[in-house]
Amino acid sequence: MNQKILFGTVILMLLSIMNTLSAQDKKNKVNHDIELEVETEYRYFYDGAAFANQKEHFPSVAFRPEYSIDWNKGYEQFNFTGFFRLDVDDERTHWDIRELYYQKVKNDWELSVGIKKVYWGVAESNHLVDIINQTDAVESFDGEDKLGQPMAQFVYTTDNMGSFEFFYLPYHRKRTFSGVKGRFRFPVVIDKDDLQYESSAEEWRQDFAFRWKHYFGAFDIGLTHFYGNGREPLFTFDQLGNINAFYPVINQTGLDLQITHDAFLWKLESIYRTAEAQDFFAMVAGLEFTFSNIDGNGLDIGLLGEYLYDERDELALSALQNDVFFGSRIAFNDTQDTSILVGGMSDLESNSKMFSIEASRRFGSSWTAEIEARVFNAIDDREFILSNFKDDSFFRLSLSRYF
Repeated sequence: MNQKILFGTVILMLLSIMNTLSAQDKKNKVNHDIELEVETEYRYFYDGAAFANQKEHFPSVAFRPEYSIDWNKGYEQFNFTGFFRLDVDDERTHWDIRELYYQKVKNDWELSVGIKKVYWGVAESNHLVDIINQTDAVESFDGEDKLGQPMAQFVYTTDNMGSFEFFYLPYHRKRTFSGVKGRFRFPVVIDKDDLQYESSAEEWRQDFAFRWKHYFGAFDIGLTHFYGNGREPLFTFDQLGNINAFYPVINQTGLDLQITHDAFLWKLESIYRTAEAQDFFAMVAGLEFTFSNIDGNGLDIGLLGEYLYDERDELALSALQNDVFFGSRIAFNDTQDTSILVGGMSDLESNSKMFSIEASRRFGSSWTAEIEARVFNAIDDREFILSNFKDDSFFRLSLSRYF
């Protein structure tokens, strides 16, 4: 059974739930909301291709439909978010159900069933504890975009003990890698269907996760645990130097902590992951200081600094093993919601460096423009991941219209 059959089953189940509950609540007010984002994007890689058949120009178009309905005074709702992109790279041409779930809230508990996105973490440069959803690796380089995850989520909130979240995850989604024409790929094109599993149940292994979060004055804390198929494939080498990759069964315990003190935000994310093939510790620690309302018109400038450590060394899929991140977040707080994020990453054991800039601005009530640029500089050949991407510096421009 593939993911298309799974998605079809989930859709039928949720539609049945929605129809049944809507019929029971005909007398209650029902609210509908529908929105469509259409995005045109252009990415330009200005260095020559490292591997044969790779392109330099990547125009694409993406569609993001959203639909939500709530009833029973807002205590019950149904949400859908879809995604489709058409791109020059065949592997980046893809569709996904980002969210399709029913949610019920009552008193101090909340239940969600379906396909959903869940975010954990506080750091800027790397989200170590964020493990529920698979990364949409062909959509963006920074790992911010995620695939929808089939789940049942139960949240219980208390007055004095914080909130407790329980996750049942019945299906694992594989990470997609760039195709022959695409950038950010290895010398050998990796077909996601060629990646195997440590578990004999493969993608149908039943996974579980738990999160507790609470706040104590200036402290916001989260403790998490995940048991199941890892979201990152584990890369190993055979005696001939060929790359082998598979999804291991892992236990991962995570901590995220944020301390707010005046204009300072102190941040920490750390994980300890165990598996049959590999145990390791990783962490991100840093701070953010914000100069507020500098010009008297709402201009905020935040300064960011973080340290990243990963015991996997050069085999870390994130390529962040002993690095420092520095950056600045600029928010104009104007009616156009103009914002800029600039940053850089430097490896403390080599000369490898990455620089980035992201900016966005609204035009009118229905248009948004974004620019993004990433530059790879003096990437060390010993970097297992980044050495393959050292010629993939790029500039991206996108324009979105909301309907």
